Amino acid sequence: MVVFGIDPGYAIVGWGAIKVQANAYYPLGFGAVETEAHTDFNQRLEIIYDDIYAILQRCRPDALAIEKLYFQTNKTTAIKVAQARGVTLLAAQKLRIPVFEYTPLQVKTAVTGYGKAKKPQVMEMTRRLLKLPEVPKPDDTADALAIAICHAQAAGSQLRMAIHQTNRR
Repeated sequence: MVVFGIDPGYAIVGWGAIKVQANAYYPLGFGAVETEAHTDFNQRLEIIYDDIYAILQRCRPDALAIEKLYFQTNKTTAIKVAQARGVTLLAAQKLRIPVFEYTPLQVKTAVTGYGKAKKPQVMEMTRRLLKLPEVPKPDDTADALAIAICHAQAAGSQLRMAIHQTNRR
């Protein structure tokens, strides 16, 4: 099974694709879609949509996992991130990729076993689980991979059934 993780944003959208096989995770690709600060916001949304759509089309994941939005303070930032997240979800919908949402607490728990883990702990465990030589940069990329790992673990028995069926073919 291939899981595509997204860390939503409008300046940087982290993404990561992993293959899940026999309780092991293998990185297939990861990176970030970045938009320039002084670019018209609608153009930024177009860049995000076009780039994520192209990556998803190449990757053809079985599932897309994305972080749920959670903002306490800056409503303007929250709205912009929500709009960028929306064009990402539209790209997945256009390609008929099922979408799953996870809170930061769920991601931390899945990757480290501790819901209050600090960001460096999550990033290091992500690196270890994927057997990468170093933590992917920017941080948004590592976060996206962690979200993909979270989905792989959360899918539980459904994931095991899908893997079993794929391996039998």
